[in-house]
Amino acid sequence: MKITRNLSEAAAREYDLVIVGGGIYGAMLAYEASRRGLLALLLEQNDFGGATSFNSMKTIHGGLRHLQNLNLNLYFQFVKERQWFLNTFPGFVKPLPVLMPLYGTGLRRPSILRLALQLDKLLAGKWNNGVSAKRRLPFGEIVSAQRVKEIFPRVNPRGLKGGAVWYDACVPDLQRLLIEIVRGACSMGATALNYMKAVNILRENNRVTGVTARDETHKSFEFHSNIVVNAGGPWARKNAALFDQDFPWLFRSSLAWNVLFDRPALSEYALAAVSQEAGAQVYFLHPWKGRLLVGTGHALRSEVLENPQPTSGELAAFIEDLNRAIPGLNLERKEVLHVFSGFLPVKQERSVRLSKSEVVIDHSKHNGPQGLFSISGVKLTTARLVAEKLLTQIFPAHSSSLSSTHLFTNAQSNEYSYSGIFDYAWLPEEHDSGWREQMLRIIEEEVVCHLDDLVLRRTSIGDNPVRSLQIAPMLGTLFEWDEQRYRQEISRLKNHFQWLKPDPPD
Repeated sequence: MKITRNLSEAAAREYDLVIVGGGIYGAMLAYEASRRGLLALLLEQNDFGGATSFNSMKTIHGGLRHLQNLNLNLYFQFVKERQWFLNTFPGFVKPLPVLMPLYGTGLRRPSILRLALQLDKLLAGKWNNGVSAKRRLPFGEIVSAQRVKEIFPRVNPRGLKGGAVWYDACVPDLQRLLIEIVRGACSMGATALNYMKAVNILRENNRVTGVTARDETHKSFEFHSNIVVNAGGPWARKNAALFDQDFPWLFRSSLAWNVLFDRPALSEYALAAVSQEAGAQVYFLHPWKGRLLVGTGHALRSEVLENPQPTSGELAAFIEDLNRAIPGLNLERKEVLHVFSGFLPVKQERSVRLSKSEVVIDHSKHNGPQGLFSISGVKLTTARLVAEKLLTQIFPAHSSSLSSTHLFTNAQSNEYSYSGIFDYAWLPEEHDSGWREQMLRIIEEEVVCHLDDLVLRRTSIGDNPVRSLQIAPMLGTLFEWDEQRYRQEISRLKNHFQWLKPDPPD
């Protein structure tokens, strides 16, 4: 099912709900609404999944941290949703082994982690139900210090007591999974429009009747519905103030970033590394496509920007602290390929402690218009569950009528679902027309409006920044652009990879 972009036709329809924001939470709302037989419209001001969703660590967590804190409610939510992703997207979601070296202090003692892993095995024993054999997750275990050194040769050996190994899941090509979710929603009747910015709501007698939105040419459109869900991620608070009133607790922003280095991965396992200094941060080293992806850095930010980035000083401090955590690593600024950065919600102003759960606001309960809802989520893992809960609240008579596993398993049996995924070192061959046909099909069927849509969010080409810029001129010829537009699109892509420049903005 292609994603159709017919603006006049879209404006002529009457929708059960309009969703503002096309990240993973907005996409899941459109998908879950469509499963319930509801007619949904998804509006995204830029490209689908182009902000926080694109910049995540691409992991699906099982909630082990919540189990350590004895928050069983959150723990079971994460386990259930991880199983859903593994069941529903066997072609995109893969097991990810994780190793945490243990040094005998605090909550990272072998005895504490052994208990947590035993509880995990006891409480989540059915987590592999329905999961294909290749995607089943083994149970975690405590391993010896010698085994830790074998898995992670660069581990700090001083005081090492052993290690905890557990299994989560990862989505190496998250951008493709998100587009599959949008395509799935459209196959069930939804309409999805990127580069369509909602600028206000329509209302009558203090009840929502729709939204006004503008495209990139500043042409205005009205879309009609009695329900509007503001799922704008970092822009949710701004949208709430624009549509009705400001709710400071909806999204208190903090900048977070993950860094891709031009280094081979240190292990086939994801690694949780921490220096032994008091209060030191835990770093997550993801062996993403054979390269070293490290997160997560945090910094206070009050203003939500379109393209947020850490300063050069913040990045330098991040690298310095990471080098202290792993003796002999000696990473340098010049090895930075890309910085994936975006805003995440925090518990309170002037803090980098992340929120633990979603925020949902029914504006009518605060003297606002009836039919307007705002939502702010935290984790990729629970996006579908949050969508399900909100839709049950708004549309209690509409239960899910279609199997997501059946829908996406059928989609992934089609070779087209895997198009756009290339090896990290892939380069187009001069006499091979297959890649060109694949790109043209993506452009036609997945509302590609800009070159960076194609490179970053419809294919895996953007995973390798150096390769992306090398073949960008060739990819630009796939579009029917004049010389001026062609140059603008190349420049726009180069700006995305600003950390490849010697002196990125401070």
